Amino acid sequence: MDKSSIIGIILGVGTLILGMLLKGSSLEVLLNPAAVVIIVLGTVATVFIAFPYSDIRRIPKLFGVLFTNSRDASQTEIVNKFVEYATISRRDGMLALESKIEEIDDPFFQQASRMMIDGQDPDFIRHTLHERIEAMQERHDSGAAIFSQAGTYSPSLGVLGAVLGLIAALGNLDDITKLGESIAAAFVATLLGIFFGYVLWHPFANKLRRKSKVEVLNQHMIIEGTIAIINGSSPRAIEEYLSVYMEEKVQRAYKEGADRGNVTEQEI
Repeated sequence: MDKSSIIGIILGVGTLILGMLLKGSSLEVLLNPAAVVIIVLGTVATVFIAFPYSDIRRIPKLFGVLFTNSRDASQTEIVNKFVEYATISRRDGMLALESKIEEIDDPFFQQASRMMIDGQDPDFIRHTLHERIEAMQERHDSGAAIFSQAGTYSPSLGVLGAVLGLIAALGNLDDITKLGESIAAAFVATLLGIFFGYVLWHPFANKLRRKSKVEVLNQHMIIEGTIAIINGSSPRAIEEYLSVYMEEKVQRAYKEGADRGNVTEQEI
């Protein structure tokens, strides 16, 4: 589970509730069915209009990405794997790595390893895997765009809800009590629109882009590690080369942990 997503949502909702209480507002004003319908269903409607159904049906999977951690190999695991593969290939030959493929869960890593063992040309491997990365980035960008656009539409729908509420309020000019309630309800739509747009949808889009960037970086590490083994680089050279892809903190912890065995990013 991605704890930061859960923590962020809890803090966001908590901030809204605490702010309303400190301002003396009743939380009951948030229980406004009309405002919820306008913001939630309105945002859903605009997203359906803006994107093809092939993108829309991926939304449940995108939520899965937001709230779970990737099961793909981490940077330290990638380096450790390639150091191991380089050692085996130099000692026993490339075909000795075939038994190791089944241990790999990452499909991209698996494909790179199979192409390496099959003796494919390095340029062909690099081109094929780069094309796969570009296709993946296109999918990731379209997924992030859904939430980004939802974040753009939601505040505007909040203004629409406020306008509709004020129109209703004008019908209660002869009743001061109902007029006040109607005006308060009108601005609830604006409140919810801004909250959903800037506390949920835009941050969700940013997190998807960030996770995509990390995945792409790791896949470039896999490509370079694969080519390095084909070119006969030593385990030490591969370790030094691939470690430059790591963040400084991860790289430092990896080097410090090299003498005591493999280190994982969870230890850092």
